[in-house]
Amino acid sequence: MTRAGRPRESPRRTAPDDAGPAAPALPAAAPALTAASPALPATPVPASAALMPSAAAPFETADLTALDQLATMVAVADADGRCRFANAALEDRTGVARRALQRGRVSELLTEPRALADTLRAVGAAEVACSRFDAVLQRAPAFGPGHTELPVHVIVSQTDWPGCVMVEMIEIEQQTRADREERAIGQAQAGKELLRNLAHEIKNPLGGIRGAAQLLEMELGDRALAEYTRVIVHEADRLHALVDRLLAPQRRAQVVGDVNIHEICERVRALVLAEFPRGLRIVRDYDVSIPEFRGDREQLIQAVLNVVRNATQALAEPGAPPHGGRLARGDAEIVLRTRIARQLTVGRQRYRLALELHVQDNGPGVPEAIRERIFVPLVSGREGGSGLGLTLAQTFVQQHLGTIECDSAPGRTVFRILIPLP
Repeated sequence: MTRAGRPRESPRRTAPDDAGPAAPALPAAAPALTAASPALPATPVPASAALMPSAAAPFETADLTALDQLATMVAVADADGRCRFANAALEDRTGVARRALQRGRVSELLTEPRALADTLRAVGAAEVACSRFDAVLQRAPAFGPGHTELPVHVIVSQTDWPGCVMVEMIEIEQQTRADREERAIGQAQAGKELLRNLAHEIKNPLGGIRGAAQLLEMELGDRALAEYTRVIVHEADRLHALVDRLLAPQRRAQVVGDVNIHEICERVRALVLAEFPRGLRIVRDYDVSIPEFRGDREQLIQAVLNVVRNATQALAEPGAPPHGGRLARGDAEIVLRTRIARQLTVGRQRYRLALELHVQDNGPGVPEAIRERIFVPLVSGREGGSGLGLTLAQTFVQQHLGTIECDSAPGRTVFRILIPLP
């Protein structure tokens, strides 16, 4: 990683007086290349450059709404660092309202503001045309402990507006997260195929075993021996029900209608509190502006219920304080938080808006041994657990083109459900 205090810079060069006729002016859509020379290594153009409007008009009258379509964070600042514009992605990643961002300085968004402040002055004074370095973006405390800092790659470039500089920030983890999501989708698909084949192989002999046990019971005259055949029938029925649960997501067609995520959360909250009436508090933190979307209401209720019930069961597990046995002590807490995510990429597909649902608990956390495999079928960290609840939740969310992630540490586990919005 490049040190924040030593940004890489592209020197500004001017043509000699005897260079001949002047070359045609570069279009205003590529301000980062105005100082480039063919003799120098090519500097990648920031993604924001292609969407910049013409600088013929003053900055105050420029239409910058196109920059809201970018997944990367973009700000326009003056040479002193005062923020003149912030796009939707920057507002979303920092958790700070756009108006508040535009009242402050861009350099204050970083944990080490001096590097960006010095770079803004250098680019604004035309000492360099473009500079880039790695830094850490500060986020709002609402993101929770361990999530208030975001590693970013910063690109500072000139614009054609006098006194204005463009700052673009790209998440360093963005590509890693996209690869992880794509790998999770592939693993889920492979797991479903495996379960489907395995289920059919199990069901065929189960029918024969159950039928043979029933016939044997009819032939036995001893009631004590008949008890053994009833055990065989009971276990065969249990395995048959388990197989049906494995096949359920593939069998049932989606019933699509208008869905309100808060109605789903309230339904789940009522069901869980009825099951655990004491020692559990479920906090609601809703963004009521989230619109309805098209989806399968029953599937989404089951997905959220599985995640919340998984959190509740973790809170009920006995263990040493402070994180173990919270339900018995009466300080167990689950938070249902809804937000709008903007310019989000899910499975290599970019969406303008997405629903973001966080299910957060203060339990002991997911055991590290299974943390990377919690969505794999039949994997469970709880004694007697089936290992199917989170697998079904992932399947139902993926059927809505979304994704589900988990971030866990002792005292704070967050399941993050993302579903694209129209």
